[in-house]
Amino acid sequence: MSLLTSLIQASARFQQAMDNRQAPAAKPNDGQTAEAKIPEAAGSPGDDRFTPSGQPEGDSGSLKTRQLPLGQYKQTVAQDLSFVRETLRHKLAEYNLHPATALSVGKGEGSSAVVEGKIPDELRDKIEKDLNNNRGFRDAFSRLSVTEPTLHFMDNALKLNQAYGVSNSLLDSLVSENQQFNGLQDVIHRYDSLKRSAGTSQPESINSPRYAFSLNARA
Repeated sequence: MSLLTSLIQASARFQQAMDNRQAPAAKPNDGQTAEAKIPEAAGSPGDDRFTPSGQPEGDSGSLKTRQLPLGQYKQTVAQDLSFVRETLRHKLAEYNLHPATALSVGKGEGSSAVVEGKIPDELRDKIEKDLNNNRGFRDAFSRLSVTEPTLHFMDNALKLNQAYGVSNSLLDSLVSENQQFNGLQDVIHRYDSLKRSAGTSQPESINSPRYAFSLNARA
């Protein structure tokens, strides 16, 4: 009886050992199944960690404005700025006024130059008369009264776009899809047309105050 009992116990231990070996063998298959599901979850619809949903691939308006030759515009305007500035400096020297005297030149009736500053009225009237009799100054100042405000608007709008990605619908409307029609005078003409047609409900960027050129103005 003891031999039979021993054989039964040995058979039971052998069967238990076989069962224990088969159970771990099934775990890798379960793990492989779980691992195979992970890539599917990462690529499932709604997962936008790498491809944000709802974002446009490109903004055509911002693209065409970034292609504006702003550097060329500034060079063109700089020529008139330099001429007007030097003319006013010569006038200060001509009438023995301090070279740091602040002057402001604006437009009066009939587009005539109007001079303002803390100088004697007699000298102010003389300078004003000289400037209005100077054809070169009148032409340069007339151009600046249109080109400089437009350039300031474009420059500020592009800086905001580059720094914060903020687009400007007004600037986009001034720029043609064809870069051949985006010369400085082309853009100025469109900007001036918008200002002329703008009503009181339009943005302040259109209804800008009258232009004035300042010499030796303090910030």
